[in-house]
Amino acid sequence: MELLAQFIDLVLHLDQHLTALIAHYGHWVYGILFLIIYCETGLVVTPFLPGDSLLFVAGTLAATGALDVQWLIWLLMAAAFLGDNTNYWIGRFLGPRVFKVQSRWLNRAYLDKTEAFYEKHGGKTVLLARFLPILRTFAPFVAGIGHMLYGRFVLFSILGAVAWINSLVLAGYFFGNIPLIKNHLTVVILGIVAVSFMPGLIHFVRERSRG
Repeated sequence: MELLAQFIDLVLHLDQHLTALIAHYGHWVYGILFLIIYCETGLVVTPFLPGDSLLFVAGTLAATGALDVQWLIWLLMAAAFLGDNTNYWIGRFLGPRVFKVQSRWLNRAYLDKTEAFYEKHGGKTVLLARFLPILRTFAPFVAGIGHMLYGRFVLFSILGAVAWINSLVLAGYFFGNIPLIKNHLTVVILGIVAVSFMPGLIHFVRERSRG
């Protein structure tokens, strides 16, 4: 429970924590931000790390001069792209080995369906998943399992990284220090988190209603 409370505090007060990190570690903060975004997108076991809200707050602090916005954008786009590719190759490596074991949950037919889905819808899945927490962690992993053509994966991974990083960092950069937003940043962060999860929740509710 204590760890959960600490994580909630981290997400809700990212501005304070990030400001403290900048004060203590200076330019090393770029490396910390790179690592968080890389792990959030690149390791299938860390989808809980802050992504959207972290980018917005980083952009907000860049507007104050605490961070360089150009360095920030380029570095985090690289982190998102490398994370995606790490996840893809983990899935590509593990998929055939895992599905050699025939079981109720690891049926070879599931792998065949995954490959067919990513052959048809892989591009837009990788691109749109960038804006959906949790899904952006699993989409490249599943793309690797489904043997999505690597060249096609790279193309949509780059497009997704550019769109995701730029939209949220620049939103924070241009709007994060408007007094109304700055004075209610915790509410804004909660809103970003809620909006990020909304498409996945709507899809889940629709699937349940159909079932």
